[in-house]
Amino acid sequence: MPRFQLSSLFSDGAVLCRDREIRLFGTAEEGTRLTARLLDAQGNALACGTCLAEGGRFLLLLPPQAAQTGCALRVSDGQEEVLYRDIAIGDVYLANGQSNMELELQNASEGRQLIPVHDNPLVRYYNVPKFPRECPEADDANRNARWVPVAPGTAADMSAAAYFFAMKLQPALGVPVGIIDCYWGGTSVTCWMDEEALARCDEGQRYMREYEENSRGKSLEQYLQEEEAFGQETRAWDQAAEKLKQQDPDITPQGLKDALGPYPWHPPIGCGSPFRPHGLFHTMLERVIPCALTGVLYYQGEEDTWRTERYDILLTAYVLRLRELFMNDSLPFLNVQLPMWIDAGAQDSFTWPRTRLAQQRVCDNLRNTGLAILIDEGEYDNIHPVNKRVVGERLYEEAMDVVYHRPARKAVFALGKYTVENTLHIRLSAPVTAREKGEYLLEIAGQDGVYRPAQVSLSDSELLLSHPQIQHPISARYAWTDYAIVRLFGPDGLPLAPFWLR
Repeated sequence: MPRFQLSSLFSDGAVLCRDREIRLFGTAEEGTRLTARLLDAQGNALACGTCLAEGGRFLLLLPPQAAQTGCALRVSDGQEEVLYRDIAIGDVYLANGQSNMELELQNASEGRQLIPVHDNPLVRYYNVPKFPRECPEADDANRNARWVPVAPGTAADMSAAAYFFAMKLQPALGVPVGIIDCYWGGTSVTCWMDEEALARCDEGQRYMREYEENSRGKSLEQYLQEEEAFGQETRAWDQAAEKLKQQDPDITPQGLKDALGPYPWHPPIGCGSPFRPHGLFHTMLERVIPCALTGVLYYQGEEDTWRTERYDILLTAYVLRLRELFMNDSLPFLNVQLPMWIDAGAQDSFTWPRTRLAQQRVCDNLRNTGLAILIDEGEYDNIHPVNKRVVGERLYEEAMDVVYHRPARKAVFALGKYTVENTLHIRLSAPVTAREKGEYLLEIAGQDGVYRPAQVSLSDSELLLSHPQIQHPISARYAWTDYAIVRLFGPDGLPLAPFWLR
């Protein structure tokens, strides 16, 4: 057995974060002295560092380095040495969240056409192995995880949103770009928060109490039986759906639902569940802490729409904790706002607009955050839109603005309001125009708080809103719905962002 084991995050082909302290970590026997040397493409030493292992782990620090490729990393304990080749130094992003970040390139529109032909070895990705609980298989999978360059035939299992982000970012910057994929469909933000982050806010504590109450007295064996029954049910539905798709490639999500019934989404609760609070933090996210990051790409929120009215509290606690754990109090956090969506035949729950505004509040209240507005990109009756290019490229625009401070296309935001007689004026960050005729999704209310559809005039960077039954409007909201068609867009071709000015 080797006396030390470097995390596979630093294996052949790894991307290390440029211009930031390089943090190498792994496991080692107590007291082992480790030395690392980072070499450039010509074999010259770029950096050297040492550390002592404590508690079975080590953290070895190297000074910041400029972007480059073809580096080598040598790590030694004085008795044996390991050599890692083809190390790149560039920008590294963590891609985190639930199923819309998880949706793989092979399942996205354009994916199957791109996979055989794309070729950019300066874009690489690392998939954190997905395990809901600690087990020997998880340890083996994490030891064997590797960085993969985008080349013909690879990247089928890469996050599609992160892929399109990286493939646009890399040529724009001219430096290597690494993506650390770490996600799981159907997860709450609380699945990625550790116990300390959950304890810091009332909402986190409430999620923990609910989990403990619902799983009390349930053994792991009992949970696993329930998990197997749930898995059989979902696999049967998936297999039947795939058969119908083969018979009719044009079948719609509603057609599948009509034929098979709703997707059986009621995962069991228990100590082995990936959906329990803090579970995936320990089995997945913790595996890459505290590597140096350029930023975080985050697409999540769907699972929490029905569980909390204060998603902003949870997400704020998560962002602040990530910055602590990754040892960067200004770590950029680029979030994706939920698009439009509703199940066919369902009534509007008004929970998705509430979550969208919560996501906006986080962006407004925390520095170094960005929000990719997707209000125009949802798909009716499909909670997993397959056009992930638009997601990645809008995240790219946020990165250009927040991370690199370069010119970027921007959505339009409401900045404030004032009332003149019977008209409410909404000040905007840029002018908007209507792409087509139809409902504008703008509502106003007076002192009684009853919202009515507004009559709308567009005037430079203002919206002028009125209603014949409201003599003195004082508040307005836009896109307060789970699903509808939006028509107002700014000069950069991006939509007016949802708002509620009270």
